Amino acid sequence: MTNCDNNCASCNLDCSDRKDFGYKLNSKSKIKKIYAIVSGKGGVGKSSVTALLASACARNGYKTAVLDGDITGPSMTKMFGITTKAYSDGKLIMPAITKENIKVISTNMLLETDETPVIFRGPMISGLIKQYYEEVLWGDIDYMFVDLPPGTGDVPLTIMQSIPLDGAIIVTTPQDLVSMIVSKSVNMLKSMNITITGIIENMSYVECNDCGNRIYVFGESNIDELAKKYNLNVLAKLPLDSTMAQLSDDGFVGNIKVKEIEEIVKNGLV
Repeated sequence: MTNCDNNCASCNLDCSDRKDFGYKLNSKSKIKKIYAIVSGKGGVGKSSVTALLASACARNGYKTAVLDGDITGPSMTKMFGITTKAYSDGKLIMPAITKENIKVISTNMLLETDETPVIFRGPMISGLIKQYYEEVLWGDIDYMFVDLPPGTGDVPLTIMQSIPLDGAIIVTTPQDLVSMIVSKSVNMLKSMNITITGIIENMSYVECNDCGNRIYVFGESNIDELAKKYNLNVLAKLPLDSTMAQLSDDGFVGNIKVKEIEEIVKNGLV
């Protein structure tokens, strides 16, 4: 087609060149933009960044959703204070709606308790993600954020092959092994032809309450040099903040405003 930018994820036209992403939304849902939040390893705050981005989008008036793709390690319900269970109207699954009006689906909404383990093999996990995308009544959504499990295994691969992503945001921390971990994520995304929106460095520093000086607990990182190597944008460097952690643990992540995250949304970087 003429005037085609080869971005099938954001295109509603049905043409012969359209890529088949495998998963298809139901007729009652329409999502304008979908971003995957990825990390090469666990413990970097990927889920927290997902929740902060979604909350910032909602604050700016966007209809926002979160698909918790970390099936065996779900955390969205705890951070957003969701206690309701998923249910169906007989045709589609109803997502939870947070205080911030964010629609969320997460495995904990299917379990008897938050402590119930998810003991699934790969095919069952992939099938559940397919249900989350296809069979949830998302309605009209401006931004959906998909929280991927860490690493480069079966589940991230399935999501990248099956859901029409507009981009991916890599979350990392300023540790010595960051170069190797980020490089793995970058190479995976490029091999899947996924647009890399940028990198967010979490736990970048601690800010002193008395003098305002920044303390680099993990040492100063080389994220800027690494981003330059791959021609990527560093979207934000987020502080390590105990207040933010406590609010997330208490279910009030939507109350957290992080300047750098707010600027990502207001500047149209996603």
